[in-house]
Amino acid sequence: MLPATFKLCAGISYRHMRNMTGLRKNAMVAIHHELSRLSGPGPSNWISQVRRRSSLLSSRIKEEVGYSEEEMTYVKQGEDALQKAISILSEQDGWTTETVAANGDKVLSKMLPDIGKVFKLEVMMEQHPDNLYEELVGNMEQMGEWNPNVKQVKILQKIGQDTMVTHEVSAETPGNVVGPRDFVSVRCAKRRGSTCFLAGMSTQHPKMPEQRGVVRAENGPTCIVLKPCAEDPNKTKFTWLLSIDLKGWIPKTIINKVLSQTQVDFANHLRQRMANNVSMEMAHAC
Repeated sequence: MLPATFKLCAGISYRHMRNMTGLRKNAMVAIHHELSRLSGPGPSNWISQVRRRSSLLSSRIKEEVGYSEEEMTYVKQGEDALQKAISILSEQDGWTTETVAANGDKVLSKMLPDIGKVFKLEVMMEQHPDNLYEELVGNMEQMGEWNPNVKQVKILQKIGQDTMVTHEVSAETPGNVVGPRDFVSVRCAKRRGSTCFLAGMSTQHPKMPEQRGVVRAENGPTCIVLKPCAEDPNKTKFTWLLSIDLKGWIPKTIINKVLSQTQVDFANHLRQRMANNVSMEMAHAC
């Protein structure tokens, strides 16, 4: 089915076929259906089968939308970050446990060539994936209100529905062991079936050059994956791949401790945020 789907979609690249009633619509419906079907039990299925065939079609569709060369660069960076992150997460071997919280939250780590040490948070959330996706993507700029490790998140540019460029400023750690850092990142938000992805990596943007007095750190590939729990679809298996170069002269032992603790703290702060949202909704309903 997949090769046939791509043949259908490729048909829109021929000028005499572009105006055929319903062809382009059918092509988009078909490719969406196939990607959703391939999402299956894990993200690696659709990535491994689609990544080689989708790049040409993706570029053709985006060009027709009218993106500029700069916008296309950000779109490509976001998609690259997503594919690299999922490739890392699909490899189950070689992970070492960094910490396990009392509630079962777990942080693992792994050394990767050309990337360095990456961290993976695995937790179970009591919320539906759609609610978490709305908070993390739709309300992204409000993150500084509930996560004390973040001072500010600002969207610098949106490209279509899936891609954006953001500027984030982190807070200093207790005792100022690690001072404030800022990041300029391209983010790619995707839904594949019932699974949601929020991937990203460092980039540059003319609206946000390096700031005086703040260390410009780098990240990526990073990715948050929200997948419904098999036993209860109203719960979410939450996975966060974190890859960061904090820059500066900081011992690796301190960096490892800070990053793993940051992931555990993030899960707790997100839980509290979601609980507060539920309380507010109940109060409004009364």
